[in-house]
Amino acid sequence: MHINQIKLGAAALSVILAGTATVAQDLPEIEVGVLSYGTAQWEMKVIEDMGLDTAHGVDLVLRDLGSEQAGDVALQSGDVDIILTDFIWVSIQRNAGREITLVPHSKAVGAVMTNPASGIGSLDDLDGATIGIAGGPVDKSWIILQAYWAQSHDTSLVDLVDARFGAPPLVNQLLADGGLDASLNFWHWNARAKAAGMEEVISVTDMLGELGVSDQAPLLGWAFRDATAEEKPEAVRGFIDASFAAKQLLLEDDEIWESLRGIMGAEDDEAMFAQLRDDYRAGIITEFDPSVIEAADQTFAIMVEFGGEALVGETPTMADGTFWTGY
Repeated sequence: MHINQIKLGAAALSVILAGTATVAQDLPEIEVGVLSYGTAQWEMKVIEDMGLDTAHGVDLVLRDLGSEQAGDVALQSGDVDIILTDFIWVSIQRNAGREITLVPHSKAVGAVMTNPASGIGSLDDLDGATIGIAGGPVDKSWIILQAYWAQSHDTSLVDLVDARFGAPPLVNQLLADGGLDASLNFWHWNARAKAAGMEEVISVTDMLGELGVSDQAPLLGWAFRDATAEEKPEAVRGFIDASFAAKQLLLEDDEIWESLRGIMGAEDDEAMFAQLRDDYRAGIITEFDPSVIEAADQTFAIMVEFGGEALVGETPTMADGTFWTGY
């Protein structure tokens, strides 16, 4: 496997861009489907604004997606080349004979949040509490929380709490209004909750560490069909290189974030802007090496034990080739 660790400072970027004379129409296209409302749009804007796609020898064509399900269908039908999805879904597809693979994108994960007025200071206080969960009964963060609870308790967390499932903004609103004692939401909604005065009890990252996972697995990755990688490998690599270059800029350059305020929904809220920026940075992937696959395999085993077939499909092992070895 080619180990990729891009350290791209402003000076190096200017040299690359200055030497990029090739016009976009002369470069191979790569069609990437991203949720119209997702945080991946932040990285895509940086790639487009900075010309990172052409700098890396590819012409990025963005396709807005209305839902994750629409992305799954678009990828499998060939309507787009690449989508952002999780490695569990990719493993299920491969185990079912559909040859899809991925490269890590983000290790940003959720956390258990509480309203300070709830009196919950630790997970032990969840007994009898009402907890709001963004997603459904097999939401991955919810599964990891159950596993973490089981490690130090003889009881099942499912039997002790009133779990209510809902859309992320509703979960945040109910937590702020006192309709929930705690919540388990996606990272960017947790960032908004923190900015509004809610408190983090424990992150999914910390729970996985306590469960013996060697490193934080990147739950999300850029997924594509094996056939796409075979037909236009340089275009796929060019996009991934551009993605890592954008990540490095987002990690190091405060100024570049100013252009993202609008799509972040934080134009006039400095606290929210800073929290979203800092939490995004905490989840940035800067390298792809064998330790990433090892951590994903360990995380998958937890999903199998506590999520079962409803989460991971019929095969209880992560499929070979889930992570692309061509990069």
